[in-house]
Amino acid sequence: MADIAPSPSDARPGIVICAWDAGETGWDPIEDLSGEPWSPNGARTVAVASADPEALASTLTDHLRDQRCRALLLVGRTRRSDGFRLQMRAENRSLDGEHRQTEDGPGVARATAPVAEMVRALREAGMAAGATSDAEEDAGSYLLYRILANLPDGADTPAIGLLRAPENEPDAAVQRAVKTAAQAMARQMAPLPRSRAV
Repeated sequence: MADIAPSPSDARPGIVICAWDAGETGWDPIEDLSGEPWSPNGARTVAVASADPEALASTLTDHLRDQRCRALLLVGRTRRSDGFRLQMRAENRSLDGEHRQTEDGPGVARATAPVAEMVRALREAGMAAGATSDAEEDAGSYLLYRILANLPDGADTPAIGLLRAPENEPDAAVQRAVKTAAQAMARQMAPLPRSRAV
């Protein structure tokens, strides 16, 4: 899947959605032959393809520097649960888990996404879901920490979250969960000021 950039004239706030694992087939933003990505009500999806974690971290950070992008949802799998999990924090660990990712960064970075609302929405849609502070040692946790730690200081912080699907969950269920979680995030996003919408 190629990255899909927003139209400069689209006034809706953007939510970047990225399945970090190249083998992940559960999330596909293109639903029909139009070539347009699915978008939650009140927001627009910026679809980003999987890549090497270092390159992907840079790409995602660049998207979030664009003040029109107000959220990021990372999507991956878990072996630790039979339900969907929203990971609330990530540790300062390198990809191989051998050392710190950054010497001067905090030991833990906390997700800024509306986790409680996302869990509630998933449960209301009939899916087993919960929030966890347990970080898994994979590219998802690495990306979550790296992106959160590189956010500039300020009140205008984007919502950043990580949704994990059970390892053997069917693609259709993953697709539904991603849409439900993204819609819950979009409900918390304010419309863009006119100066950012152009």
